Amino acid sequence: MNIKKHIPNIITLGNLLCGTIAAIYAVRGDFYTTAILVGIGIAFDFFDGFVARLLQVQGEFGKQLDSLADMVTSGVVPGIVMVQYMVNSSLYGELGISSWDAALDMGLNIDNWFSYESVGLLLTLFAGYRLAKFNIDERQSDSFIGLPTPAMNLFVLSLPLISEYTTNPTIQNIIHNKYVLIVVTILLSLLMVSEVKLFSLKFKNYSFKDNSVKYTFLLLSIVLLATLKFVAIPLIITLYVVMSVLKNMKKEVSN
Repeated sequence: MNIKKHIPNIITLGNLLCGTIAAIYAVRGDFYTTAILVGIGIAFDFFDGFVARLLQVQGEFGKQLDSLADMVTSGVVPGIVMVQYMVNSSLYGELGISSWDAALDMGLNIDNWFSYESVGLLLTLFAGYRLAKFNIDERQSDSFIGLPTPAMNLFVLSLPLISEYTTNPTIQNIIHNKYVLIVVTILLSLLMVSEVKLFSLKFKNYSFKDNSVKYTFLLLSIVLLATLKFVAIPLIITLYVVMSVLKNMKKEVSN
């Protein structure tokens, strides 16, 4: 029995386990624990491919297992989080900023899921579509076509964390506005299945000339995280999309 070829799959199962437990905490409205578990899951998602390439044991089985794990961690979980966050935000507006914990407790009523908040589940549906599309799309070997599900996931999970750890009333009003949340949900869903080409952070070499966009993006991301903390996450995802679009436009002009 070749143990080596199973190591990446074990790491992938770690992603699936984290996503499954995260889904439980998301239903409970414990967004902080959910975010920690998802963060660990996304780390597993990165390292399973890295280890597979390092050990030279890439295969179709691992590719399919990876997508199944991603469907839970970066498909089911963000859908639940968005629904719960919309429910909590509607109560949050009525109770006031100082009553966020009370809004969390009251927001666990499953009956609320069948009003406008259920639009959050679009994230889960479109994530499933994207992952299936990714598995058969041979154009995405060194870049992405459409927003990767982990990026969407991080954007969604940042919202309750921003709400809990940021006191700026303007930011609070924006991220609790139901129309903003609906638009964000629809945009993220469409971006996942769009034909927009987004650069990958995989490096074939480390020269600045060949990777100037990647290095610039990473530097700006570090600066944003250091200065804005959780608020930086949706800005970084937005920056990623914008820089990818500008890179594509520049390439088209040069051609």
